[in-house]
Amino acid sequence: MTGPLKQHLIDPEICIRCYTCEMTCPIEAITHDDNNVVVDESKCNFCLDCIPVCPTGSIDEWRVVDKPYSLDEQFGWDELPEQGEVTQLEIVDSDTTEGGDPIVALLAEAHSGAGGKAKAPASASKPSLNLYNLGHPVEAVVQGNYRLTSEESESDVRHIILDFQGTPFPVLEGQSVGIIAPGTDQEGKLHLPRLYSVSSPRDGERPGYHNVSLTVKRDNPGICSNYLCDLQKGDKVQVTGPFGATFLLPSDPNARLLMVCTGTGSAPMRSFTMARQRTVGEKSGGMVMFFGARTPDSLPYFGPLKKVPETLLQQHLVFSRMPNNEKEYVQDRMKVEEDLIAEMLQDDNTHIYVCGLKTMEDGVEHAFTDIAESFGQQWRTLRDSMREDGRYHVETY
Repeated sequence: MTGPLKQHLIDPEICIRCYTCEMTCPIEAITHDDNNVVVDESKCNFCLDCIPVCPTGSIDEWRVVDKPYSLDEQFGWDELPEQGEVTQLEIVDSDTTEGGDPIVALLAEAHSGAGGKAKAPASASKPSLNLYNLGHPVEAVVQGNYRLTSEESESDVRHIILDFQGTPFPVLEGQSVGIIAPGTDQEGKLHLPRLYSVSSPRDGERPGYHNVSLTVKRDNPGICSNYLCDLQKGDKVQVTGPFGATFLLPSDPNARLLMVCTGTGSAPMRSFTMARQRTVGEKSGGMVMFFGARTPDSLPYFGPLKKVPETLLQQHLVFSRMPNNEKEYVQDRMKVEEDLIAEMLQDDNTHIYVCGLKTMEDGVEHAFTDIAESFGQQWRTLRDSMREDGRYHVETY
């Protein structure tokens, strides 16, 4: 074909610069500069290996173009260009015309995507994005580093508070920041930032302080997680971001939140809960959370959670490795609470947030499928409608 072609792009507004797609691509068609992660059209063969590993869906973007966007053009974007007009040019392969207008067919193929584009809640505040990048990070100072899990637990999870020393770092609940570990990798290259969800509200761990807290689990041999978990008060850290334009808290105080998380996926849920607590006070928070861990002593924030009023946050803490008990996962408890979730799914004021390990996603999807069918709905249709309304949000890793 000598005419319009399909080009694979990445949405710079939604991308959180986790670089997972770049590390996954088998033909090195994905690259980055200080600002953006982009796809090299001359190398991309549409294998789609990068699609399922992206936690935000920013990788699932396509355009039909007469002339491909260059790498330099993509590096300069703050947002994706709209689909422009394409010119009908000569079609060499007649098979491409089967079934109608080749351009119409190509547009339909390009925009079909693999999971639908995530959208922010309609009432969410507009986020600041990518203020500090690889070439120009901001320096933060560690204000505190506290272990969240018991000393007996094999899971070492830390609550780390960073202060930006008066440098503006506006961040919203649900956004992420990048941490650059010092040193170089085995190839002598500087480490790429590792992404961590913010676990504090927008005005800070303490109201008005505008510091930022992170929830970090030590992973072996995770270079950045070990670096963070070993930090001492007063240490300095290089930070990029903020990132994330869709996994955001609605500003509408009447919005209901259905939150499903495991492990450190609780970080944004903590920021949501604290923000709601500061804005609604003793009123109902309209929040329900299903939070999974192996045992209570490996569940981050287990103690503080017990102090949150039930009227603010209805909690379902689920444990999979309790002695003398059968394994229970978040999807199992969701099915037990089918009536509650079914009622929330039928309320146009409900927003769903799923965050944690990617292995949880299938089980949660199956639970939602069964619950939706209990009141005569197809979950896929309902989910896609909620996503289009900015009410369905997933970040798994």
